[in-house]
Amino acid sequence: MGFAAIKEHACELFNEAPFISQIRNESDYTQALALMDELIEDYDNQKPLIHILSASIACWENKSPEFKSFNDRIEKIDSGIATLKVIMEQYELGVGDLPEIGSKSLVSRILNGQRRLTRNHIEALCKRYKISPALFF
Repeated sequence: MGFAAIKEHACELFNEAPFISQIRNESDYTQALALMDELIEDYDNQKPLIHILSASIACWENKSPEFKSFNDRIEKIDSGIATLKVIMEQYELGVGDLPEIGSKSLVSRILNGQRRLTRNHIEALCKRYKISPALFF
């Protein structure tokens, strides 16, 4: 297929569904999410379109006033605490289930932002759960 045909097909696609490349309003966003749900069902065959659509959705969610307060809260979250919370949720752990960190009270203080994870804590957690230390930073 030559470039002329590729350009023609792309124009037809983006004229039919402009939200694929740029979401402009709430209706576009709703359509983009609905299409994404369908594309995910056939992920292996739809990767290129999923990639383009996911970039469009991410751009909308990063810029839309509807998501501003959520995005502001996310920016303020300490990535180390967030990673620790995800580990605890995924493995159904309580504050007493993390000997790599120490006592229940220390784990609680870290989760509440009163104390910070140390390098030793992070190394031990990464070893136990086989994850990259980069997740904590």
